[in-house]
Amino acid sequence: MKLQQGQIWQKGNNFYRITEWSRMIIQYKHTHALEHKEGEVVEVSKKEFCRLLKGATLVEPPSS
Repeated sequence: MKLQQGQIWQKGNNFYRITEWSRMIIQYKHTHALEHKEGEVVEVSKKEFCRLLKGATLVEPPSS
């Protein structure tokens, strides 16, 4: 799994958008709808984030 800043992951009805990516820490926004830009910002280790995403799917950005 290759994590990148700006990716959106979906697991059930939850969406996780990576807002800041570094070597050891991931900062992400958690929302319940893809259209919402506001959300709870959470900072976790990369290992914790990968565990959170287990079974999640990467949401493809809409093509322009």
